[in-house]
Amino acid sequence: MGEDGCVTSAPQRPDGPTPTPRLIATDLDGTLLRDDKSVSLRTVAALAAAEEAGIEVFFVTGRPARWMDVVSDHVHGHGLAICANGAAVVDLHAGRKFVQVRALPRATAMTVVETLRATAPGTSFAVEMTTGINYEPLYPPFFQDPGAHVATAEKLLQEDADDTSAPVLKLLAHHSELAPDEFLTLARSVAGTYASITRSSPTALLEISALGVSKASTLELCCAERGISHAEVVAFGDMPNDVEMLSWAGTSYAMGNAHPAVIAAASGRTVANNEDGVAVVIERILAERAAHQR
Repeated sequence: MGEDGCVTSAPQRPDGPTPTPRLIATDLDGTLLRDDKSVSLRTVAALAAAEEAGIEVFFVTGRPARWMDVVSDHVHGHGLAICANGAAVVDLHAGRKFVQVRALPRATAMTVVETLRATAPGTSFAVEMTTGINYEPLYPPFFQDPGAHVATAEKLLQEDADDTSAPVLKLLAHHSELAPDEFLTLARSVAGTYASITRSSPTALLEISALGVSKASTLELCCAERGISHAEVVAFGDMPNDVEMLSWAGTSYAMGNAHPAVIAAASGRTVANNEDGVAVVIERILAERAAHQR
C-alpha cells in the first residue's frame, strides 16, 4: 500500500490485447524495485527475456547517476538510463558517463529559490549537479555525502562558485510542515513558469528541473533517435514524476501502490512493486507475442 492508500490485487489492462512494444520504459523506486530496493529474480528474468525478444528496456528514474548501481547489472544492449527526471542520459556500460545533459540554468534556479523562500518560509534546498549533491545546513539529505558542500542555496548557485563548470541537473526543495501534494501545488502555482516541478518522495520534497525537462521529454528524444514512436512504448510508474511519461507512452501502467495522479494518467494498472508488477506485464506481453507467432 502506498502513501495514499492505493492498492490493487490484480492487473487491469487497457482494452484489447497488449501491443508488442519496441521499448519498455520503467521507473525504479516504487515501480521496478521492491521496497527493500532489490530487483527480484522474477523481474531480472523478465527484463532479460524482453531484451532477448528484441524489446529495448530503458530505466527512467529521478535517481542521480551515482545511485544506479542497483540496476547496472540488468542493463542490456544500449546500456543507457535516463536519470534525474530526464535531466541526464547516462551510459551505465561506460561507468555512468553522461551522454546527454539538460541542465537547469543557475539563474533560473536562483529565481525559484527566491520565490519559494518568499511563498513557503522554512523551505530548505539542495543542488544536484553532474558532480554530486550540495545542500543547505537545514536540508535533510538522504545520505551523508562526504564530498558535498554545505552552504545556502544562493551561495551554491552563484555563477562564480567553485562548481560553476558542473551543470545543475535539478534543484531539490524540502518543507518540514507542508503536505507533499500541497507543497507541489503551491510551488507549481508560483514557480511553474520558470521550471518543471514534480515530486517522487513520500515527504514534501520537490524536484525542480529546467522548463520542459521531464522523463517524458527525454524519453521521447531517445525514442526519436531509434525511430520508435510513442505508440510503440509501454511505460510503468508510481509517483507524480511519472505522470508525463505515462501520458505520453502508447500503453502505460500505474503500479498497485501508485499515487492517484498516476492512476489517472495511466491506461492500465498492474500489481504493486512488491508483487513484481512490471514483470507481470512483461511476461504477459511475451506470452501473447509467442501465442500470436504460433
